[in-house]
Amino acid sequence: MPLLLRKFKLTTGMVQEERIDDPDRIERYMKLFEKDDIKKLQAGGKVFIEKDEWQLLP
Repeated sequence: MPLLLRKFKLTTGMVQEERIDDPDRIERYMKLFEKDDIKKLQAGGKVFIEKDEWQLLP
């Protein structure tokens, strides 16, 4: 089952990590990315949107 990791910084400066394992939520989040970003995620790379870091793990 794929796992989508999202790392983001809170206003307090702490880094929070969210693990998304629900296939429906992953599919909705994938709509945020451009085609090049999706290819990069599927290859195991990290993608940055504004200050958030995303990574898709198989």
